Amino acid sequence: MGSDMGSAARAEAVAPQTTSRPLRAWQQAALGQYEEQSPKDFLVTATPGAGKTTFALTLAARLLSRREVARVVVVAPTDHLRLQWAEAADAMGIVLDPNLTNAVGPVRAGTQGYVTTYAQVAGKPMLHAARASAVKSLVILDEVHHAGDGLSWGEAVEEAFGMAARRLCLTGTPFRTKPDERIPFVRYEEDTFEGEAGGLVSRADYTYGYKEALADSVVRPVVFAAYTGTSRWRNSAGEVVAASLSEAGTKSVEMQAWRTALDPKGQWVPHVIAAMDDRITHLREEGGMPDAAGLILASDQDDARAYAKIVRRVTGKAAELILSDDPKASKKIERFATGSARIAVCVRMISEGVDVPRAAVLAWMTSYRTPLFFAQAVGRVVRARATHESATVFLPAVRPLLSLAASMEEQRNHVMPPPKSQPDEELEALDLPPREPREGELKQWEALEADARFAHVLHSGTAHTGEGSGPTVVVREEDEEFLGIPGLLTPAQTAELLAKRDDELRLRVAASHRADDSDFMIVDDHPDEDDAGRSWRDAAELRREINRLVSRVSAKTSTPHAVVHTQLRTQVPGPPSASASVDVLRARRERLRTML
Repeated sequence: MGSDMGSAARAEAVAPQTTSRPLRAWQQAALGQYEEQSPKDFLVTATPGAGKTTFALTLAARLLSRREVARVVVVAPTDHLRLQWAEAADAMGIVLDPNLTNAVGPVRAGTQGYVTTYAQVAGKPMLHAARASAVKSLVILDEVHHAGDGLSWGEAVEEAFGMAARRLCLTGTPFRTKPDERIPFVRYEEDTFEGEAGGLVSRADYTYGYKEALADSVVRPVVFAAYTGTSRWRNSAGEVVAASLSEAGTKSVEMQAWRTALDPKGQWVPHVIAAMDDRITHLREEGGMPDAAGLILASDQDDARAYAKIVRRVTGKAAELILSDDPKASKKIERFATGSARIAVCVRMISEGVDVPRAAVLAWMTSYRTPLFFAQAVGRVVRARATHESATVFLPAVRPLLSLAASMEEQRNHVMPPPKSQPDEELEALDLPPREPREGELKQWEALEADARFAHVLHSGTAHTGEGSGPTVVVREEDEEFLGIPGLLTPAQTAELLAKRDDELRLRVAASHRADDSDFMIVDDHPDEDDAGRSWRDAAELRREINRLVSRVSAKTSTPHAVVHTQLRTQVPGPPSASASVDVLRARRERLRTML
């Protein structure tokens, strides 16, 4: 341990140079609170893009300069973030080694600490304990909810840094853990909200939420553009089923419609990619963001590769394909962050902590649906650079995602037990059979095709359809300050723009598909279904027309859309529109016309 002590002494002699970068008000307030309390443990919850890294390194620089600590250890979720932390620290005069492995014992001479990952800590917790206790150390646990990813990581973090002099925990996203898997160094209290006891709630020492960050222009205002559509698939019984994303009825049907929509062979994905590309063009040409870019999140690497091909086919521009097993992934992220490429396709590489400030558009083409991943991903496109910038998230119009979008501004730091019913709700991916059967097995489920159409823009809990005959949209006074800035569209204007461009985009996608059918050739082994296919398309158009008519009736009678749909089913009996026959849909269309 002598060499470790010696390197610490040499590093200690190099005083960090604090930067002249002005701190944001919340960072100053949090630093003031920390220095007033001088705690051993301090938890900061700040929304993605708020500047947690700057806050943490400013604190580290102050503690080093006052010799209250002699070493800084940063624990990050991924290898790419190790480099990002090291570069940020270097800019502030703190030398942190991002390449120190578990095979190397002491901290290298000439450094003031190192950056590691939760996985490395779990590999050799006692090694990190020796490094962190050899001298007074500040341990920064970035995205500390990762210490709750199972008992092994949590126990390793506690074992490694339980004796450290200071610990700073950072998080910017909601996290869920089981009551018996508490995150180390985080305070919990009994949750007696509305008189219901039994749960636990974590208590941050300093909280800076999305609402506060939006008011301070630290993050961009974000609107969610939901796209519905009708999916058609063959189930395990060999039956062809058609259902709408937004009117699927049961949860099982909704999930299968969602999976079908995400299939690269259908039309939902290219249509939304075309809308996303159109939005990027608008931001570059009229929105004051000449370098605006977009991110596409895929469920797996096969889909990511297929989506990248669709981007090339629909937009005429190559996408940056970023996969986790690619040794050049970190370099590709850096190239995309600083370059001019319009779209990057990835699986989970840009879900957390990665800084791409010019990314202002996100397309949700993944089956992941946990609050944690949703907040991480949306956090990639809300980081503000100028007050006139806005962010747009394109997503399937399914209830799980719309619920997450509507509640994004809520604080969720509760420790929640697994649900007593429907345990599959907590799964990250859709609980459906794989697309391809295993060898020797019959195909159980097959995506056939899916179309897409603009549904609405969701902002502040209000859906804006963009229909000229729809209800009048009133933007809240507190929103005007952000949404009325020149160059920034209101949610209603965004909805109107997307709705007007929808038909044009559909023609554009169809043309691109005809021009390059070789990429995704659908082999129809059921030629007798041609009539059924035409009937399905007729039904899809009828559903679209019914939705437009419902909007008009709703506006005329001041009746919620859902109530109009319920009245319609009562007056023209039958199944929901998603599974109703063409004859029933035509009857409902005529009934709606009589209501106008």
